[in-house]
Amino acid sequence: MNDLLATAPFEDVRVHLQQICEKISSASMVYLVAPSDLEGVLALANLEASCIDSGIRYSRRLTKSKQHIPHGEKEELEIKNDGLTIMIEPFEDTWDFTELKNDDFVRIVPLSVSIRLGKNKNKRNGALDVVSQCSAIAAMIAPNGSRVRRLRPFAVGGQWLRDSLDNTFDPIHSSIRDVLRDEGSVRVVALPEVSITSDGMIPNLSKTMLRRLKKRWGSMDYDSRSQAIGELILPTLTDKSVSTPRLEELFWHRLVVGGQEMDIYSQINEARIVWPNDEDLTKSHSGAILKSLISNGKLVD
Repeated sequence: MNDLLATAPFEDVRVHLQQICEKISSASMVYLVAPSDLEGVLALANLEASCIDSGIRYSRRLTKSKQHIPHGEKEELEIKNDGLTIMIEPFEDTWDFTELKNDDFVRIVPLSVSIRLGKNKNKRNGALDVVSQCSAIAAMIAPNGSRVRRLRPFAVGGQWLRDSLDNTFDPIHSSIRDVLRDEGSVRVVALPEVSITSDGMIPNLSKTMLRRLKKRWGSMDYDSRSQAIGELILPTLTDKSVSTPRLEELFWHRLVVGGQEMDIYSQINEARIVWPNDEDLTKSHSGAILKSLISNGKLVD
């Protein structure tokens, strides 16, 4: 695995995340706290995997799902005195890391960062989500850990779940995606190259056209493929429910892991579809998904 902290999205917060890593590694006990939502589970899985891989004593607590907390309220959480408490807060506002006080406990929240891309190094601002932060921290704690490596492809999952891509091009998402591709954690392929995809992600998608395109894809050159994708995507552009940047990812940049048949974005969508609404079920469901994710590196079987 490449060092995520050495990449552009993490440049502003590298020292901050290194300090969190040092706190975890030196703690006698680590208490991990995250909400019973997909975002919380994806982030928590990375830290839990790193603790298991490196032999760090830890305890996990899943709190209420965001959907079960009244707007404007927060669940009161206990800060342990006999170890390090880490609170993962995926739905918190975006913070400047210098404003965070991590003396008694550690908060992992979306962080404001800037990234410079292209030949001209044009500066773009964005938010670095908690999943990518936890993935970077986990890789520092257990760089050769089998469980941490298994979860690596989902480092981009938090950025995908944020609404950044629904508004404009997200340079942070693209940068992390490319890191995963370059290090070999995922293959970036076009939609016709994915064996199984989740339904409903692309409005007005012709399944018949896609099925025919899959059969011909292997024998087509680049220009023919571009033209075919253009024809396939055209009906979807009339529906404004999905942004053009997100459609571009869904048609051209699907992330596939090894021999898995379903791409990462489809796995995330399938997981969201079956996430329970019942408050009594969210914690148990989150626990089951967490266990499977760490063990198998997949959100769905």
